[in-house]
Order: sequence, then structure tokens, then C-alpha cells
Amino acid sequence: MAEYCTVLGCNQLVSKPGYKLCYKHWKVNNSKTNNSIDSQAASISNSHPPVSTATLLSATKISERLGVSRNAINPILAELGLLDKVQNGWIATSLGLSFGGLQKFDDKGKKPYVVWTEEIFNNQIFLDAFRKISENDATTNLTSDNGKSDFREKFHAGNYRSTDGHWVRSKAELSIDNWLYMAGLVHAYERKLPVAEEVYCDFYIPAGRVYIEYWGYENDPEYLSRKKEKQHIYHKYEFNLIELTDEHIKNLDDYLPTMLRGFGIIVN
Repeated sequence: MAEYCTVLGCNQLVSKPGYKLCYKHWKVNNSKTNNSIDSQAASISNSHPPVSTATLLSATKISERLGVSRNAINPILAELGLLDKVQNGWIATSLGLSFGGLQKFDDKGKKPYVVWTEEIFNNQIFLDAFRKISENDATTNLTSDNGKSDFREKFHAGNYRSTDGHWVRSKAELSIDNWLYMAGLVHAYERKLPVAEEVYCDFYIPAGRVYIEYWGYENDPEYLSRKKEKQHIYHKYEFNLIELTDEHIKNLDDYLPTMLRGFGIIVN
């Protein structure tokens, strides 16, 4: 069966079986990745003062501190949006740099990796998010959100149970959750964003680090105000966001595959 490039609007065949891009877009993407590595390295060296190597933390050192497998550290950091996996290593994202990540390369200058300053262990966002992912602890206590808990209680009560066991708050979200499950996409419900603001997404897909928001309650002023706040935060941190309305819910089979493809997630 022929495989076509996943870039929207491109009808060319992929460069090789199993690939997601045609040769043209693969070449452009590969060039961007290499340029990103070089530009990030230059940016880091210019914006960070010299740090003693004795104070830098590798994935192994972080794993020792947290008591988890060292092989789990970078994938979890990537799942949090702090790292990007490239063919031969790891690249710090802009969010990762803000968390104290420092881009490094091996002796041959080819393999990128990231180390972290001690400041990362003073970042409660990192610690809370890491604990939730590494331990799958759904009962972790969260910091007070100055009244936003009442908002979440009002609009986020779980009244419907999806096929995979999630309790969701509306029939529309039930449709979304079941669609993701049947499509074979691992996803989380009501996941806190890894930012200082107290914000929870409706759905989160680790593959592609995609957030999904379903906008309901359009006639409620309080809800609309909160919606604008959340949209601003998604834009501020440049998170991958798919926004769904009642019109999309009517035919998820048409809308969601196309939207997900824009973030490199292919649904068969």
C-alpha cells in the first residue's frame, strides 16, 4: 500500500517505506534539526555563565536522586516537553532551557545531550510533574489554585465512564476519549500542564506532545473567560494544541485524523 507524505497539502510518496515524509520535506526537516542543534548550542553558550561541571546533573545523576531507572529519565523529560528526541541524542526545548537545561555534545561533537543545574530540584513544577509520571500517582496533592479549584469542580465533574476507564464530564468528552482509545492512542485525561500556572488540559497525547481541548459551555461567561486564559497559556508556551467544538464532535473520524497528522501522529 502506497504511503504518502504526512505534511498537509503534500501528495508525494514517502522517501522510504516506513517513513512519514517525502524526500523534499525530509530534507527540509533534517536541515531544521541540524540547524536547531547548532543554534541552541550557540544560544546557550551566550546566555548562560560558565557553570562548574561538578554541579551539573546528568540523566544518571537525576535518576539516582529520584530513585528511578536512568533509562526512564530522558523519555520522561521529553514527555514533559523539556527535551526533544533526535536521531542521535536529545535536544533541550525552550521550556527545557527555562528549567535550567544546558545543551552539550559528546567529544566528537555529534551526539547531543542535556545536563541540568541544581536549580531543577528547586522547581516544584518539575518535581510534581515528574512524580506523577514516574509513579503514576493520581492522588498527588496539588498546590492551591486561588479559587480555580471551584471552577474545576463546577465544570469538570466526571459523570461518564469511557471505554478505557476514564471518568469524563460530558458526552462530548466521552466521544473524544473513546475515539482516542479505539484509535490506539495512549492519552491522559485532566493532565496538568508543566507550567507555573494552574492549568489542566482535557486530553494529552504523549506521542507528539499534543493537547486537546473541547470547548463547551459557550454561554457561560465564567467559562468563556477561563477559555481565553487557557488559550493564552497554550500560545505563550507554544504547546501543540487541538481545539474541538460541538461541530467537530459530530464527525471526529473526519476531523481528528487530519488535526493529529499536523503534529506527526498518523491514525490508520
